[in-house]
Amino acid sequence: MEKAQREEARWRILRALDAGRPRPVSETILLRTLQDIELPITPHGLRRELDYLRDRSLISIHGEETSTWTAELTRYGVDVVEYTINCEPGIARPRKWD
Repeated sequence: MEKAQREEARWRILRALDAGRPRPVSETILLRTLQDIELPITPHGLRRELDYLRDRSLISIHGEETSTWTAELTRYGVDVVEYTINCEPGIARPRKWD
């Protein structure tokens, strides 16, 4: 994936996890969501982006010892999605329009 596509995928992952709140969302649902909007991502690529978002403290990941991961937003992830805090580079969050 190119840089712009990775950054777009990260934003879409955060939005999908926000839609699933307060429940964790499985990587299967996330992968299907990204593929439905025609972002070219593989299961391995999705896990890389989930790991990136976790390293930024935006999500938590559960079930890494199993075959299917689930993820959910942290409070920082919610704040990024809701535009209450700044979003650092690396995530293609659109500009807020009022």
